[in-house]
Amino acid sequence: MSAPPEEKTSARATRYPRALAPFARTQYRFLAMGLVLAMFADGIWTVGVVWQVIALGGGPVQLSFVTGIAAVGMVASTLFGGVLADRMSQRTILIALELIKLTAIGAVGVLAAAGALDLPMLMVVALVGGVTTGIYYPAYSALLPALVPPNELMAANGIEGTLRPVILSAAGPAMAGGLIAVSSPALAIIGSACASAGSAVLYVFMRRVPARRVAEPDPTGTRPVRSTLSDIAAGFSYMWRTPWLLSTLLFASILVMMTMGPIEVLVPFAMRDRFGGDAGSHAMVLAAFGFGGAIGSLLMASLPMPRRYLSVMFAIWGVSSLPMVVFAFGDRLIAFAVAGFVMGLALDCPMVIWGTLLQRRVPPEMLGRVASLDFFVSIAFMPISMAVAAPVAAGIGLTATFLIGGLVPVPLAVIAFAWARLHRDEIANPLSNETAAADPLAAQTR
Repeated sequence: MSAPPEEKTSARATRYPRALAPFARTQYRFLAMGLVLAMFADGIWTVGVVWQVIALGGGPVQLSFVTGIAAVGMVASTLFGGVLADRMSQRTILIALELIKLTAIGAVGVLAAAGALDLPMLMVVALVGGVTTGIYYPAYSALLPALVPPNELMAANGIEGTLRPVILSAAGPAMAGGLIAVSSPALAIIGSACASAGSAVLYVFMRRVPARRVAEPDPTGTRPVRSTLSDIAAGFSYMWRTPWLLSTLLFASILVMMTMGPIEVLVPFAMRDRFGGDAGSHAMVLAAFGFGGAIGSLLMASLPMPRRYLSVMFAIWGVSSLPMVVFAFGDRLIAFAVAGFVMGLALDCPMVIWGTLLQRRVPPEMLGRVASLDFFVSIAFMPISMAVAAPVAAGIGLTATFLIGGLVPVPLAVIAFAWARLHRDEIANPLSNETAAADPLAAQTR
């Protein structure tokens, strides 16, 4: 008698390196390839839309309107995306999002090629793109635990963390630059739409995934707004009464506030003033930051879940801001690049643990909303950090701003860890990869 399909799949997974074990599962391969094309589409669009604004005769102000409205759409939609992910098929959500991007972005590309595009049209599609991004992450995050067993979630989250800077920040923009060079921004935008189409096709090839939540009748089904707000409130309530979740999100909010603005806004001015750094210097530092994140994610994907997972996560995150001290005093490009690499590695290593922690400890019926809260923290505080970085630096100076951003998160990590008694929590709730049982729902979807 032959072994059941799930046993055969698990046996194949053991022959893969730990970091690649999820690729033994057909469902995950479709999901991962769809994710690659979705990020590729976003990376192409990010550059294509900039040059399309310029082609329409716009400048920095017009570009800020386009990017700003996309950010608003992303922030405004992510909590709603969490509600959707907990109410309906996450696979269906991903397919729908990519089809919406295909339609909207494809229309922009065709109109641009025909010379019929104007700035208001571009702003509307930028808003649509922001909304789809805000909804995508909660759906993806809630779907992943249904496709791979718990002991492979670290690897799957590490794969995502490795691919994101490579595809979204490097390969996609590089393709956009090439398409613009040989033709026009319109061709790049059409290329983004084609990548979204490919992503949708891959998601369609996935088999339907059984629901991971208990379906309950909605007594307020005739009042969708009130029902949605009730679901969002339930997500916040769960966060508030879950110490490990609340303490981590509060600390992450502060960490984003203290670090992202200085990295994006102040580093180029510090390099310009100290050693004549230019746009190329800034690009090199950002590339080092992204490369460090990719290496950190790949490293964590290759390791089992630490027994003291909360201690490891907070220990690394707690010192992740320290490389900013180098930004405070550095006067050479190599110092900034190395500091950026170390900082990217230290920020993204714990992200793999964190994503796995959410997927293994949050109830499946609540995971979409909790994932949306996590994403909301990242995207809501990042623009605030960028907005306040320059005024703060103008008031107290670049050096003091970098020092505060680099040093303040360290004691706050200790306080957050101790306040929530996380050293006891992780012992009471072990998540060892080696002892995690395969998820029976995941076994049905391979």
